[in-house]
Amino acid sequence: MTIQNTIEAKLSSQFDTQFLQVENESHMHNVAPGSESHFKVTIVSDSFVDQVLIKRHRSVNKTLEAELQQIHALALHTMTPAEWEVRSGVVADSPLCRGGGKNQ
Repeated sequence: MTIQNTIEAKLSSQFDTQFLQVENESHMHNVAPGSESHFKVTIVSDSFVDQVLIKRHRSVNKTLEAELQQIHALALHTMTPAEWEVRSGVVADSPLCRGGGKNQ
C-alpha cells in the first residue's frame, strides 16, 4: 500500500469525511520520480465543527503520526461543511518549490 493510500484510509476511518482529497505533490519538488514525500490534504468533516484550526491540524497529525515519520511535508486544509460551502470547494494551490537545489 502506498503512503498516499494509507493516508486516505486512515483519515477516512478516523473522521466522518464529507470530502477528502489527498494529493501527492512530490513531483513539484526536487525528489526522485515516484517519491511520496510531499502531500496536500483537503478534508471536510463535521468533526471540525467548533474546533479551532490548530486543534483540527493536531487531530490529523495524531492520526497520521507514523506517516509523518516517512514524509517531508504535509499541507492541511481542514474545514467544516459550512466552510467548504463558503469556499465553493476551492482551496489554494500549493506554492512552487523554492529549495532543494532546484534551479529556479
